[in-house]
Amino acid sequence: MPDGSTAQDQPRPAMSCPVDHDQLADILKKSVKPGGGPSNGGLDNNEWAAVVNRQGIVCAVAYSGSKVDDQWLGSRAIAAEKANTANAFSLKDKAVATANLYAGAQPGGFLFGAALSNPPAPDVIYGGTPDQFGTDHDPMVGKPVGGVIVFGGGLALYDDKGIAGALGVSGDSSCADHNVAWRVRHQLSLDRVPAGVSPNMKDAIIYDIGPDGKSPSGFGHPKCNGKEDQIAVDLGAGVSGNVVR
Repeated sequence: MPDGSTAQDQPRPAMSCPVDHDQLADILKKSVKPGGGPSNGGLDNNEWAAVVNRQGIVCAVAYSGSKVDDQWLGSRAIAAEKANTANAFSLKDKAVATANLYAGAQPGGFLFGAALSNPPAPDVIYGGTPDQFGTDHDPMVGKPVGGVIVFGGGLALYDDKGIAGALGVSGDSSCADHNVAWRVRHQLSLDRVPAGVSPNMKDAIIYDIGPDGKSPSGFGHPKCNGKEDQIAVDLGAGVSGNVVR
């Protein structure tokens, strides 16, 4: 190392990312109804999407609308935190969607308190200027955002070599976000999920919470107010009761 230089001065290796901004933005637009895509069963809003690599570093942030406030502004951070969560709780041989964490994170559940375990980094979320949000120069890119979200919309990404990071989608009901994330992951060809906690051995959303509020599987998620659960079952993205397709 040259005299006077430090480790921080040395060139960093190129960041390995499974997805770039333009690819993510293009597929996201095609996966939501306002962009000409199919219905998600919920409100059919525009959405945010974010991808992290396996190290939890944000690779890309995008939105489906024509401008930054065409989708819920608060969902930019949620999308990134969903991606962080799915990456943090998935392994090379078993995927866990953020939707799979809901039941266990409730009071009395085996993951209660998980949502507070890895706080998000406010300086990463709110750094830079809003005109950069959702662009290929989004200030979150290249940084770890942290955060744990325990409702639908986050999925781990798998290529032919194993887990490559994760995707988070936000801007609609959590059930609808899961459906959009499932479609986006498939279009990215990063859905080679080896196994999961759902009955179909994937990281599908499990709609098995009964009137008593209990989830027999321990990984259940509440239904939302639209047709999200029906669309999820048809996509193979969800399990409703004992129905598996």
